[in-house]
Amino acid sequence: MLEITFDLDHRSGEPLYIQLYNFFKNEIQVGKIEPGEKLPSKRKLALHLGVSQNTIETAYEQLLAEGYVESVERKGIYVKELNRDLFLHVTDVPNTTKEIYEESREQYLFDFSQGNIALEHFPYSIWRKLTIHSLYEEQSSYFLNGEPQGELPLREEIAKYLYQSRGVRCSANQIIIGAGTQYLIAFLTMIIGRDAIYSMEEPGFHRTRDAFKDQGVTLKPIPLDQDGIEIKHLYDSNANVTYVTPSHQFPNGMVMPITRRMELLKWAEEKERYIIEDDYDGEFRYKGKPIPSLQGLDNNGKVIYLGTFSKSLIPSIRISYMVLPNSLLEKYSQHFTIYKQTVSRLHQHTLWQFMFNGHWERHLNKMRTVYRKKQNTLISSIEKYMGRQATIIGEDAGLHILLSLQNHMSEIELIERAKEKKVKVYPTSVYYENDHPDQKPMILLGFGGLTENQIELGIRLLKEAWEMKK
Repeated sequence: MLEITFDLDHRSGEPLYIQLYNFFKNEIQVGKIEPGEKLPSKRKLALHLGVSQNTIETAYEQLLAEGYVESVERKGIYVKELNRDLFLHVTDVPNTTKEIYEESREQYLFDFSQGNIALEHFPYSIWRKLTIHSLYEEQSSYFLNGEPQGELPLREEIAKYLYQSRGVRCSANQIIIGAGTQYLIAFLTMIIGRDAIYSMEEPGFHRTRDAFKDQGVTLKPIPLDQDGIEIKHLYDSNANVTYVTPSHQFPNGMVMPITRRMELLKWAEEKERYIIEDDYDGEFRYKGKPIPSLQGLDNNGKVIYLGTFSKSLIPSIRISYMVLPNSLLEKYSQHFTIYKQTVSRLHQHTLWQFMFNGHWERHLNKMRTVYRKKQNTLISSIEKYMGRQATIIGEDAGLHILLSLQNHMSEIELIERAKEKKVKVYPTSVYYENDHPDQKPMILLGFGGLTENQIELGIRLLKEAWEMKK
């Protein structure tokens, strides 16, 4: 039986089942009782603590109702795997916001996370078949270290895909595969040099900001206007390198127009400067024709292109890639091939088969339709339940939108009120390096991991939580 070191206080006036419920809840939240662990049977725990089985049953029922545990027929009650919050590692947000987001194991009915995807549409059977095929095809070779840049067949498929879909012009030799964008950002700072002055969009993705900071580089925030990063401020910063998300700015969602892209390329051409183009969800665009990537417009070798399979396939596969211009590729080849490849060769080979046999293209086409429908449901639900009191921002592409609200609530109040309805929404203040006291509160809503029915129900609950009238 699970060791329970807990003394019930019979004189406190608090019901015994509440004391027991709070004990288990706290132990689960801090990780002392781990996911998958079986709780003691009601009979054994009642004997151990000297209470009735009804007390144990009532405490367990409360844990079940709140989602901390699950009942498996004929086996018992087990602790569930609970999601950790996206913002646990943010260090530059107000304490009050931190306190809200450090409740890492709080259970919600609906989670509008921008990091979740439609897992129900992942082609499990095809992926399983290809993984088994990869194991049996050349068992011995895939258990050894591969090429530092990643498997050549996969890099060749990525190069073909990028040219056809994003206009990226590169050879397989320019591609380096790595376990996530943060890893590649850290690797880039070594290749470019830590003495360079780096910059990025303000607001911008906090995990990228932290990756730069962890490398000890000088990092300057550059404000945005309606077209993206402001070029004048970029010149004034004296930066040598800038990180941008032009296909779908994170988090504001604007798509950088061709005129701003050309201005940005001109900035890079004038001196020894580089642009890091992160095309993290460029596959999903809902309005107009795709705009060519910055890399595809670059004739001077100034753009480093970053891509990932986390949004378009599954996050856990941890396969991202970067396309280096020839000047940096030469530097990499001379000094950095000593670093071994960080992505499993088995996963790389499976992904190569997935792309080579046409499954990737079919999957993308399917997911574009799925996400377009989900986004339409999200927008129509907001219009239906919130009307003119809500303004939608950044709906042209990607798997999230921003919501600006005219109900006089602060960001923290909006999040707390949503929490009372068991709906999880996300702040935008964490994406700013500097304080913006004049910034109207905005909430980030991701929709990839929710069904259309869940999206509408979630928005209806938010309307009630935020006391909004249509």
